[in-house]
Amino acid sequence: MYNYQVHQTVDKILRKQQINTSGNNNAFYVRMVSNTPALYQLYQQLYWHHPSAEKNFETLLKIIITSYKQRNEGLRQADETKLQQGYWYLSNKLAGMSLYVDRFAGKLKNMPEKLDYLQHLGINLLHLMPLFESPVNESDGGYAVSNFRKVDKRFGSLEDLQALRQHMHTRGMYLMLDIVLNHTSHHHPWALKAKAGDTTYQDYYYMYPDRQVPDQFEMGMPEIFPESAPGNFTYIPQIDKWVMTAFHNYQWDLNFTNPSVFNAMLENILFYANLGVDVLRIDAPAFIWKKPGTTCQNLPEAHTLLRMIKLCVQIVAPGMALLGEAIVAPDEIIKYFGTGHFTARECDFAYNATHMALQWDMLATGDTRIMLAAQHPLMQKPFGTSWITYTRCHDDIGLGYNDETIAQAGYNPYEHRRFMKDFYSGTYPGSTAKGALFAVNPKTQDARISGTLASLCGLEDALNKQDVQAIDVAIQRMLLMQAHSFFMGGMPMLFYGDEAAYTNDYSYLQDDGKSYDNRWMHRPQINWQKNALTTNPHTPEGKVFAGTRQLLHLRSLLAVVADYSNLTWFTPHNIHVAGYVRAWEKEQLFCVFNFSSQPAWLTWYAFKEKGLLAPKLYNHWNQQTYTVGSDREYLILQPYEFMLLQPVE
Repeated sequence: MYNYQVHQTVDKILRKQQINTSGNNNAFYVRMVSNTPALYQLYQQLYWHHPSAEKNFETLLKIIITSYKQRNEGLRQADETKLQQGYWYLSNKLAGMSLYVDRFAGKLKNMPEKLDYLQHLGINLLHLMPLFESPVNESDGGYAVSNFRKVDKRFGSLEDLQALRQHMHTRGMYLMLDIVLNHTSHHHPWALKAKAGDTTYQDYYYMYPDRQVPDQFEMGMPEIFPESAPGNFTYIPQIDKWVMTAFHNYQWDLNFTNPSVFNAMLENILFYANLGVDVLRIDAPAFIWKKPGTTCQNLPEAHTLLRMIKLCVQIVAPGMALLGEAIVAPDEIIKYFGTGHFTARECDFAYNATHMALQWDMLATGDTRIMLAAQHPLMQKPFGTSWITYTRCHDDIGLGYNDETIAQAGYNPYEHRRFMKDFYSGTYPGSTAKGALFAVNPKTQDARISGTLASLCGLEDALNKQDVQAIDVAIQRMLLMQAHSFFMGGMPMLFYGDEAAYTNDYSYLQDDGKSYDNRWMHRPQINWQKNALTTNPHTPEGKVFAGTRQLLHLRSLLAVVADYSNLTWFTPHNIHVAGYVRAWEKEQLFCVFNFSSQPAWLTWYAFKEKGLLAPKLYNHWNQQTYTVGSDREYLILQPYEFMLLQPVE
């Protein structure tokens, strides 16, 4: 919506900075003038009542202009190339891996020599887990940041990061980094100044002189880590005040009701953009706005903040995509893509955390009904946005799907969740999983699940027993899980070690900074002698690597699996088989997955009712061709078998 006063303010500032419609700055000028009215409208929704609102908004505009002027010509050209491609991040040719630099390669300076390994696998986007300075033993895996612009010496230097980014750029690889918006370390300069009594910086946090307001918050706020970090506030004796610490007591929650905080964090966001980051992962966006009397999660104001960030990034660095790490219920996840006028104008990516957990549900039960019952809200993802699809990440597996969904499939929700916890912690009779329960809530018995892909799929147990047949079954389960997530739409994101069949790493128990957090069992220390076994086709490492590589290669060849919001689920003719069709223009790909330990029979009508007209189907996975039978005949899938079927004449 046009706003004359805003237009005049923007035009005045741009002219003062000698930016106009002529020359190389024309595109930026147009983006600035066209997007600022919407930015101002959002800004007013949050800060109209703040005494320094107008002054801070002018500062915000100057931050945008300064950041653009600091953006080098190479990055500006990359922006233009991506804009010409349209939604560049929807491509079927993108495949990512998330990794800890120190545990994968030791130092940033060692990463370039690992790029051949990654590209041979088929990876062309790297999510480097938090690199910026955080205190030893109080880092939360790097998410307690004490300096947003200084690479932690454990990994190297900012120059090492920039050099790696350049190596990746020359290879056509993309970079993803994190920005931790919700909190800082209590060692961050802002927190140190607040501890020293500086009220300006105390206002950067939710800080109170007594328990009156904190107690109001506590009435609605759940505990994130009830075992290791109960409660949501920490007493600071130096200043006799209470500060909000929703995650750990060493992570102070930033107060975005203060517009100065938004400006300060925007400067950090645009600093990362100007490092050449292609995808910026916004950590825990569900928590970034707090209000007493609520759960302080998924509030409308949090979405307003994200939309403001998106507009600012769109103006300065339109080639950088935003990933919102909102691990919340399905109805809430979908909102992070934007709603109403801002549909597809908030986050470009979100984690399909619900479906990730549902895959593990299918693997444990051999039943697809809960997964299918949960799909309706997930299918509302708007065109132009995409999922991160994955089977594992650095975090635990939460059972975050609704009780109603479980009940709809005919299960008792409480009993079913208990079964899932018992199954993956290995206590259920017959289970071969070797996981562990994380963040057990003694009041509700809620818990999440830790463990590597291999250990949860039974490989650790099979190797311990030296059971050759069980090893093969576990590997087939692993590839089934990866294939199901790779082809369903979105950018696949592997977690390092999964490609080489790493089982749980229990060495974390000997590390005081990690022993309290069993998620470190699935964050392995890479042994490159073990990884060398990926070249041996007779080893578990070689079989898993080759299978994963083949899946990624097939995905890169099949344009139909780019994320055009073009997925349709099969009708559940067999509850053990998950099936979907990907269709784009004249192409179709039918993907079917047997999550059962027994052979599954799937009627050919399941394909025909989803538009199959061709007499034959070619399976890209095993290079076999199948003749389509009558409606009373069946395609038989062996235990944990999957097929990627393309119609052929």
